Order: sequence, then structure tokens, then C-alpha cells
Amino acid sequence: MIPLSIVIATFNRSAYLLRTLESLAGQTLPAQEFEILVVNNNSTDDTPAVFAGFARQHPELRLRMVAEPVQGISYARNRGVAEAEGECIVFIDDDEEAVPDFAKSYRDFFRSRPDCDAAGGAVVPVYEAPLPRWYSHYIEKMITGAMDMGDRVRPFRGSRYPGVGNSGFRRKLFERYGNFNTALGRSGSNPLGGEEKDFFMRMRSQGIRYYFVPGAAIRHITPASKLSEEYFERLTRMIGVSERIRTLGEGKSAFRRRLLAEAVKWGGTLVLATGYVLRGQAIKGRYLIRMRRNITQGLLRGMPPAERDA
Repeated sequence: MIPLSIVIATFNRSAYLLRTLESLAGQTLPAQEFEILVVNNNSTDDTPAVFAGFARQHPELRLRMVAEPVQGISYARNRGVAEAEGECIVFIDDDEEAVPDFAKSYRDFFRSRPDCDAAGGAVVPVYEAPLPRWYSHYIEKMITGAMDMGDRVRPFRGSRYPGVGNSGFRRKLFERYGNFNTALGRSGSNPLGGEEKDFFMRMRSQGIRYYFVPGAAIRHITPASKLSEEYFERLTRMIGVSERIRTLGEGKSAFRRRLLAEAVKWGGTLVLATGYVLRGQAIKGRYLIRMRRNITQGLLRGMPPAERDA
């Protein structure tokens, strides 16, 4: 069994996917120690042709493309888990570029820490358009998953967890605890999320700890469309919807606890917004309040009809 399978779920992002693949072609880990598995989730663009062209140019790489006919990133990632041949499974998204030591850092971590089963690395946003005035550090984390915990291995503590778009797991975790929740996660253009949090919370409930791996960094390419007010509104509402689905799936008591947590989050949001106002950045404070309002509405009301019918 090879050490690593690097799984990329993709949907209609052929140009970005090529950049992801090119970054993986430049890894310092010898090519025979990892495979690249692309899961095509019903792409209608030229994704198959782009992949085929890349494969012809890189015969030294272990490359495969498989199809997942059911739409949704959770279905696609689960297909990747089922098809992967590696001892450890690493996920990277189709709008990300891996640094040269990405694969080697994960391989070295899992090899040197046999007691550790899950890990994640830094996410560095790269923007294709100027940032709007309302864009704050907190909104950046929500939109891009921006995260960096420094230059040494350390555990994720408290409520922190890595994004699946830069994460690695021993295969046995999926065999023991199941896959990604297919009731959650992006589907086509619908930005429903929550599958990552659901997965990591299930792992945590079983005593699994996750670790930050320096060196396993990715650059997250963020287009202008994700810096628009329309995307902000949709994303923040769907975060609330995903939390409603996730917690109701655990039971009414879990949902009630999440409502209580939302009340606490409102207090924190108001404090942060006030801080921006006092620093002369009132627009950033207003958008933090809009973010919290939209999340709360999604949590209370569920899926908007327009999204449900999309």
C-alpha cells in the first residue's frame, strides 16, 4: 500500500483544477509514494480533457480520475475514500495550490507519529480581485478558511479544527467512524456547508485529536465572485442552515444547545463590531452583525425556498 492518496473532488473548475494538479506535480515527495485521485462530480466543462492532457504530460505520476454521479461534495469525497489506495488519505480542493513540501509533510507526520490519526495544514488566501471595504479578518476566515498555527506540530484545541480542503487522515478512521454526512456539504452552486464540522465533531466525540502540520500548506485561490455581497449573503445564511441540519440530526437537545451558543456568539459579535466602530471602520462592524443575523436566520428558519428549489 502506498503512503498517501491525495483526493481532489471537482465540479466545473477545470482551469483551477489544472493549477492544483500542477502544484502536485512539483512535490518533493517521490512520485511513487503518493497517488493523485480526482473525483469528477458531474462536471459539464472540459474537466476530463484537461485531466487527460495533464496525465499525458506527467507519465511519472500515479494519476486517476473517477466519477461520482450523485451531486455534492460529501458524495464526491466519500467516493474518493472508497477508491483511494493509500494508507493515509489527504484532501485538497480544486481551487487550491499545494506548496512543494505538502505531500512530504503529511507523509513524514503520519510516519513519525503513529499515535496520531488526523491532521491539517495552513490555508493562505490568494485573491484575484481587490478586497471590499467591509472585508474583515473574521469574514476572511469564513470565506477562505484562512488559518496558520505556526512552525511546529501542535494539536487543534477547543472548538478549532482543520478544513477538509487541507487535511489528512489514516484510512482506519473512515472504516471505524464512517464518512462525510451527505445531508451536508456544497452541491453544485449551493454553498451549504457543515460536512467538515460534522465530521470533525464526530471524530472528537470518539477521542480523536487533530494536529497542525507545518509545511503542509496550501494557497486558496479566491475569485472575485466570492468577494461579492451576493455570495456573502448566501454563504452566511447557508452556514446557519447547515448548523440547523447538523444539530437536529443529533437530536433536539443538541439543537437547543446550538441556539444557546448562538446567543453567546451574538454577544461576541457585538463586542467585535463595537471595536471596529471605535477604530473608524464601522462598515466592517456592520457586516459582522449582518453575518451573525444571517446565520441566526438560517439556524431558525432552515433552507430558503430559492435554495431548496435550485
